[in-house]
Amino acid sequence: VQLQASGGGLVQAGGSLRLSCAASGRTFSNYAMGWFRQAPGKEREFVAAISWSGSSTYNTESVKGRFTISRGNAKNTVYLQMNSLNPEDTAVYYCAAARAFGLLRSESYDYWGQGTLVTVSS
Repeated sequence: VQLQASGGGLVQAGGSLRLSCAASGRTFSNYAMGWFRQAPGKEREFVAAISWSGSSTYNTESVKGRFTISRGNAKNTVYLQMNSLNPEDTAVYYCAAARAFGLLRSESYDYWGQGTLVTVSS
């Protein structure tokens, strides 16, 4: 699976962005998907995950109520809608594919996109 993340940019605190991750190669719908982020000087952290069917999702506590993960299997794309952004959300965001849902460790994901930078100004 090849993954291409896009949609990052500069936004003011309180604003919104929608990230996209386009997949190609192996059957996209066979994989659960996740979003991770890595802020400068920090380790990569889990943000959200979605099952292969899209029926189950899980968000890390810090983004609950603000971020929504979704997928369109017909379009081979997974999305991360980010609302009420704050400066602590500034990071490079990565999408990743895994064979199981709900995996929180980056080591558990098999395929990774190149990352897209989100910068939230105060």
